[in-house]
Formats: sequence, structure tokens, C-alpha cells
Amino acid sequence: MELLDEQVSECRACPRLVSWREKVATEKRAAFRDQTYWGRPVPGFGPADASLLIVGLAPAAHGANRTGRMFTGDRSGDFLYAAMHAVGLANQPTAVSADDGLQLYGTRITAPVHCAPPANKPTPSERDTCGRWLDAELTLLAPNLRAVVVLGGFGWQSLLPVLHANGWTVPRPRPKFGHGAQVDLTGSSGTLRLFGSYHVSQQNTFTGTLTAPMLEDVLRAAGRAAGILDD
Repeated sequence: MELLDEQVSECRACPRLVSWREKVATEKRAAFRDQTYWGRPVPGFGPADASLLIVGLAPAAHGANRTGRMFTGDRSGDFLYAAMHAVGLANQPTAVSADDGLQLYGTRITAPVHCAPPANKPTPSERDTCGRWLDAELTLLAPNLRAVVVLGGFGWQSLLPVLHANGWTVPRPRPKFGHGAQVDLTGSSGTLRLFGSYHVSQQNTFTGTLTAPMLEDVLRAAGRAAGILDD
């Protein structure tokens, strides 16, 4: 996993994303003008033997693209990690930098696109190009993986074909995304339970589309399915 993370962080396969992530890292946001931005693809975060995987969308321009760690340094990450801490999946409720001491318990966080995209909207081509990294990550996680939480419809649609390619049987027609959706997939390493949750975007959390209790309910159920949390 360490080698995979290193390879991900060196990827330059998508010219539009490379240009954007580096432009943001140079121009910066005024509040962070004295900081050095990561400005590269952001690898997954969490233990290599995780039994629970959380799948987002892509790094935020001034969040993970700045700090170099998934969901770190922005309000979406604040919301996610606070909920993870509340249910017992993280050792602290905050995530401000890559060296802040945050640890995840039995849980890894990744994304189908590892570079910050303009307007938070990667293209289908960029998603497919980056899919090889998600495929490799799932291959490494497969022996221990028991549950996946997918944040948002983009991640859901991106993940299902990769799960199928890695040996899990995906029902046809493909299950629809929805908050609270649960699907059991069978594979050579056992049953994988897939959970859907609205994304922790500011649009969702500010409007109340996604509340802390809603997210905590999904994370708690997933943690139990993964064998991390007690029933």
C-alpha cells in the first residue's frame, strides 16, 4: 500500500487536472498564502489492512490539494471526521494537517479521482483514467475488506464497476444510490456490504440535506458490518 500511495502521488496522467491542481497550489487562497500546497494527487489515507473503506469524490482544491491528505483542511473534512470520531472510527474529531496526529481505526479513505478537479467536477474520462488506482487499492484491501461507505452518487457509480472487476458480484440492474442504501455483494473473500450516504459537501451539510446524526447512523452501521464497532 505504501508503494501504491507513492505511485498515486506522482501521477500526471490527466493534463487538465495536473494544470488545475498546480495552478491552485501556486495562486493559493489568501487565508493560506503562507503555506506550501501539496499540489499533487492525494493518495488514500488509513491502514492497509482496513476492513472498512470510505469512498469520496475527489480532493478539494484548498483542502486535500493543500494538505496532502484526504478530507483534511476543509469544512467537508471537518464534518466527516467529527462524525467518525463520534462513532469510534477516529481518534480525534479534527483534521487540519497531515501531521496533526489523526488516526483511523480499521478504516481507510480514498476517492475515485485523486486530483482536485475544476469546479469539483471530474470528467468521465478522468474518472476512468484514475480508476486504475482505485482498482489497485481494492485489490490490496480485498482480503480484509467487509464494508464500504460511498459518499455521493459519483463515487457510487465509479465504484460499482471496479468492485465487479475485483471479483464481487454486482446485481443487475445495478443498485441505485441513495442515502441509507445498503447492498450485499458476494465475492471470493466473503460478503461485502455497500452503504450509501449523501456527500459531506458544504451544499449538503449547510442545507441540512445531510446532518451529523444521518452520517453517524451510516458510519455506525458500516463500522459494525466491518467488525470494527460492537453491535
